[in-house]
Amino acid sequence: MAADEEKNENVEEKNDAPKEEAPAEDAPKEEAPAEEAPKDEAPAEEAPKDEAPAEGSDAGEAAGDDEELDWKAKARLERSRQPHEAGPQRSTEERVKERSESRKQAGKNRSAYRKKIRGKKAKGGEGTPPAERESVGRKVRQGMVVSSKGDKTITVRIDVARRHPVYEKIVRRSQTLHAHDERNEAGDGDFVQIVETRPISKTKRWRLTEILEKAK
Repeated sequence: MAADEEKNENVEEKNDAPKEEAPAEDAPKEEAPAEEAPKDEAPAEEAPKDEAPAEGSDAGEAAGDDEELDWKAKARLERSRQPHEAGPQRSTEERVKERSESRKQAGKNRSAYRKKIRGKKAKGGEGTPPAERESVGRKVRQGMVVSSKGDKTITVRIDVARRHPVYEKIVRRSQTLHAHDERNEAGDGDFVQIVETRPISKTKRWRLTEILEKAK
């Protein structure tokens, strides 16, 4: 009986041994998902494709900014975007000469453009004629000379009689004006005519034009 039990134990050990090793052989199958990790990483590599719209949006914003610029700024921006080729080595005198020639050419272009614009304006029409200014004329007053003591200066009293707009009575008023008498012709008591003129002195803004009536 003891021998049979030993045989049975040996058989069980043999049968159990492969079963214990089997999980070890299956271990690579569990590691297979780890090898497939690069497949999961593929979307990460495709990230730049998703970033393309962002670059496109920046380009759209740049295009929108270009539309807001004026023609001179646009031309400068386009020149800056063009590839630049290095030119030949030149001396300072050659550069100055080239710069002066380019300025002369630019001046000729400007003058030609201005002549062209003037010609178009001349052909377009006469335009609005200048407004004619009507002079209100110089004021003329008549009065009596009350003083002729000053040299080439007379004092003329202007009497004004008007009807009051409310009380309808005659209201008499007077004012004195200093006038220029170039020849000292007027004397006290003369009835004269004076006209408004440019300022001749501090108080003289009038000039004698005619003696209407000499004093008796």
